[in-house]
Amino acid sequence: MRTYPYVGPAEHLARASVATAGRPVTTAHALAVWLSEQPPDDVAEPFTYTVDTGLLLRLAPRRSEHVVCSGGVPVIAAGEMSFTRQGGNWEVDGVTNQSTGYCPDPESWAAVHAALETAGVEHPAYFTHAFTFRRCAGCGHQNIVRDEYFFCALCDEPLPP
Repeated sequence: MRTYPYVGPAEHLARASVATAGRPVTTAHALAVWLSEQPPDDVAEPFTYTVDTGLLLRLAPRRSEHVVCSGGVPVIAAGEMSFTRQGGNWEVDGVTNQSTGYCPDPESWAAVHAALETAGVEHPAYFTHAFTFRRCAGCGHQNIVRDEYFFCALCDEPLPP
């Protein structure tokens, strides 16, 4: 699996440490306990997640930076994840690779799938929304490619395919 280094703003990386890392989710029970500790309004929206090179899934509140959630380490997946209760158990009902700090490819799904399978958490078969990222060689802006339009949103330069 590909490893993604952090490519976002330096000030976010400066706040990241082992102490800031998100909550590890190693079992469905650990997920249920953590979600029960969250304010009800927070559970209604997606959470920030990362998966490290040891396949450890970490969760943090949505407005957390991915690099802070990871503790500052490279990851093999990152994005947003939402949950719903089904028959008394929590399961993933939405998951993306949307992280402009790490810019993981859609192929990072394999890491998310493996981490959720290891934890025993039910989940969709693939990303519910997958994103493609490209950095503009002209101005350096990080872009989310939409509708296969490979041009920079700021300077309109062509992006790498």
